[in-house]
Amino acid sequence: MQSLPLSDCPQEISSLVTFYWEQFVQNCRDNNTVCNDLDRLPDSFWADLVTVWGGSSYVAQQCCHHPDWLLALAQEYDTHNQTVTDPVTSTLALTLADIDREDLVMEAVRQFRHRAMVGIIWRDLTNKATLIETTAALTELAEECIDASYQWYYQYFSAQWGTPAWQQGGKEGKPPHMVILGMGKLGAGELNLSSDIDLIFAYPQAGHTEGKQKAISNQEFFVRLGQKLINALDANTKDGFAFRVDMRLRPYGQSGALVLNFDAMEQYYQDQGRDWERFAMIKARVVGGDKKAGADLLARLKPFVFRRYVDFSAVNALREMKQMISREVVRKGRQHNIKLGPGGIREVEFIVQAFQLIHGGRDPALQQKSVFKLLNVLAGQGYLPLAATQELESAYHFLRKLEHALQAWADQQTQDLPKDKTQQCRLAWSLGFADWSLLAQTLEEHRKKVSYHFSQMVAEPTEEHASNAVLSCWQSLWQGQLSENEATQQLIAHQFQHPETILQRLQQLASDKSVRMMQRKGRQRLDAFMPILLAAAIHQSDPSNTLLRVLPLVERVLRRTAYILLLIENPVALQQLLKLCAATPWIADTIARYPMLLDEFLDVGSLYSPPDKEKLADELRQQLARVPEDDIELQMETLRYFRMAHVLRVAASEVAGTLPLMKVSDYLTWIAEAVLEHVLYIALHYVQSRYGHPGGIEGDQIEFIVIAYGKLAGIELSYGSDLDLVFVYNAPHNQSSSGPKEIDNSLYFMRLGQRMIHILTAQTPSGQLYDVDMRLRPSGASGLLVSTINAYAEYQADKAWTWEHQALVRARVVAGSPQLTGQFSEVRAQVLSQARDQEKLKAEVISMRKKMRDNLATKETNGGRSDAAWLAETKFNLKHDYGGIVDIEFMVQYMVLAWSHQYSDLLTYTDNIRILEELEKAGLLAPESANLLREAYKAYRSAAHRLVLQNQSGVVTGDSFHEYRQGVIALWQQLLGDTPSPVAHESGAD
Repeated sequence: MQSLPLSDCPQEISSLVTFYWEQFVQNCRDNNTVCNDLDRLPDSFWADLVTVWGGSSYVAQQCCHHPDWLLALAQEYDTHNQTVTDPVTSTLALTLADIDREDLVMEAVRQFRHRAMVGIIWRDLTNKATLIETTAALTELAEECIDASYQWYYQYFSAQWGTPAWQQGGKEGKPPHMVILGMGKLGAGELNLSSDIDLIFAYPQAGHTEGKQKAISNQEFFVRLGQKLINALDANTKDGFAFRVDMRLRPYGQSGALVLNFDAMEQYYQDQGRDWERFAMIKARVVGGDKKAGADLLARLKPFVFRRYVDFSAVNALREMKQMISREVVRKGRQHNIKLGPGGIREVEFIVQAFQLIHGGRDPALQQKSVFKLLNVLAGQGYLPLAATQELESAYHFLRKLEHALQAWADQQTQDLPKDKTQQCRLAWSLGFADWSLLAQTLEEHRKKVSYHFSQMVAEPTEEHASNAVLSCWQSLWQGQLSENEATQQLIAHQFQHPETILQRLQQLASDKSVRMMQRKGRQRLDAFMPILLAAAIHQSDPSNTLLRVLPLVERVLRRTAYILLLIENPVALQQLLKLCAATPWIADTIARYPMLLDEFLDVGSLYSPPDKEKLADELRQQLARVPEDDIELQMETLRYFRMAHVLRVAASEVAGTLPLMKVSDYLTWIAEAVLEHVLYIALHYVQSRYGHPGGIEGDQIEFIVIAYGKLAGIELSYGSDLDLVFVYNAPHNQSSSGPKEIDNSLYFMRLGQRMIHILTAQTPSGQLYDVDMRLRPSGASGLLVSTINAYAEYQADKAWTWEHQALVRARVVAGSPQLTGQFSEVRAQVLSQARDQEKLKAEVISMRKKMRDNLATKETNGGRSDAAWLAETKFNLKHDYGGIVDIEFMVQYMVLAWSHQYSDLLTYTDNIRILEELEKAGLLAPESANLLREAYKAYRSAAHRLVLQNQSGVVTGDSFHEYRQGVIALWQQLLGDTPSPVAHESGAD
């Protein structure tokens, strides 16, 4: 058989191609037709084969497995122009028309895709196709696989459940079909060699199927069809996968319905659509299903995407997106990623889409989807200088070609540059470079140009640091150029208390081994930063404490001086950092442990303006949408950063006085709720990927809920609060899951609960999300981790202690199935509204309160009961001492249990403040009594919050809160009467 022209190849390429060629020849020994036909091909074919196999192990392997594919490719070679015809020539739909089994459909789709990919990669690596032709062919291939699979399943399911019908009767005699929207690069017609495909499913209107005895709703029909379609494309079988499918751009993200009707889609985007969703919808295009109906849907959504005016209101949203992109580059170390790193593909696309978002409503030319075409529009319409668009177009072309070369190697979705020398050599050769250094140099030139243009987009001015003269003064001190006396006097002159301590700490830092071992660039940054830090610290009321609180952060980032550079280049960020560290050591310690939080100081506006509940959930959804669903580690890190960043914002706002106590707890609770919703989804996705769907459950809704107790349920979280949780599910007994590995339903949901706890509590580089306490579940620590709703109801009705019913007063569902949430609410209402023996209830509440005081209250003052408890020399435990927080909580719980059988409104809320309001409305508490309890409760909690921010326990001096304590004690005696009246005392400092 033909020998290969390998003389001009690097040794690494020659060895690789030879290895695959020997495999190919071995596989062809029994096929004389292939051998004879290949021998007659022109030399240009063999040169191209070396180029392709040297650049794509994937193509080489496919040719070895399917020698006839190479022969078919060779026979299409035109010896006159030496090109290969368009690879997507056969129609997959014709192949699927003769298949009646799902497994054979999946096999056919994958084989069709592999064969087409061989031709597409061949044309790309040999430059027989332009980049635009390659991306168009890839897009056409994806659309063929999507639509052919959809049409097969539509017929398959219609035979089982009937055909979907219009609610208002026939329309053009055709039954309604699903509309499949392609997003991202699929929507733009610019897929790369190993793209995910982002899809959104919709259907025209509600209705039911017709033609079968048992009808199902159109919604259920298309949900089931959508699930099967995703599986047909995404599942990894013996033939691999066809396309990885990502559905997270749909309304409500992963928590939303898989398919919505057109009215619901339009309503969602009109009422709840976010700026980033406008950004995503710019590229939406119909890629499968009913294309005419799809055009109608996009027309209905167009006003959301393209405003009819020049939309400068989008500038702030774009600025936030830009800052988020920049922060991710630093935080996630993506310098070697040509898509997400600096000067990468994403930055070019951001520039283009920014103009679309602002001007697209008024300029139809900006409403197309191709980046290459839009760059020409930006130049032609004067939005960008011609030179800028030429640089961006050249860079984008180079980056996309490089991306294809990276992905062609193993048919993997990667944009990371290789570190292995052999892989670097292969990549450089594949792209026509003599060596890796030349490729890297060209890449760096393009990235610098992109970074510059990206930096100019929606830019905002920055302030400056102190003057050079002031910095020079502090530079001398930091560099040790002053005598000890001179340095001490300089510190004293600038109001540094304990100057000897400050000087000693600075000298320790300067002489630290980590500093002495720093690379030159890092040391230069540190030497530039320390004078800036000292000069900025003197503007704080206590420069010494401020500096001492910030220095641990400096020590922590000595090996990651990008953070030091961040503070050098952003004076406002440094000012805010010092301001908050001066106010609270808790913030200083938190940032020292997790320096990545410095990113939050880049936007002062958002730092002191935490988003509301809806925006919080939306932001987390947006962040997780960019994380691959199978990358559990990155999902956990994303969740942790989200929580830390937003808790920091809440603390900053509380310190600045822009958030009152009740709002602080609201925000901290909302953060936890947003996190729990996504933790449940991630855990469920993990369990489903291994065990399938629980047995005996119709549709895609799994009945599992997360019940919060305590502070989370009461919307009273503080900064260090743990989460009291209980898991409940509803599924048939004696049924097993549908996955390859079957397990019974009880074990299925136990695994789900275990996975949630792992995600919440596992220690990662970013710490843990929350401490979790599961002891309030039925039978406590000895009980099952997860209970059925029936078992939970039975336990609460027949076996629960009074203190467990007290806990149930503050219990609500924070994530999971709406249907099961309703069942839980019924169980809670039935249990709490039982008529009770008042004297027995009172005795049990008093007994439990006594146990808590004996174990947790201040021993020296007999839990706040002795005369000494009121003196400045003693301590008052805000939570556990007599007259404190727990006394108020127990009184509220007692009153709910005692009277909710007569006053059902007492069960409406789970937080103490609103329960007290209901008690007042019902006439069960006098207005002055209810007001005293509310104000005392808020005052205690506010003090506890302040103590947390000062890294102190919830204890104040005994001369604090006399009036509130005496009022709470008096009401306790009035309601429960278990303690003699305390001696009256003069009010102390409140």
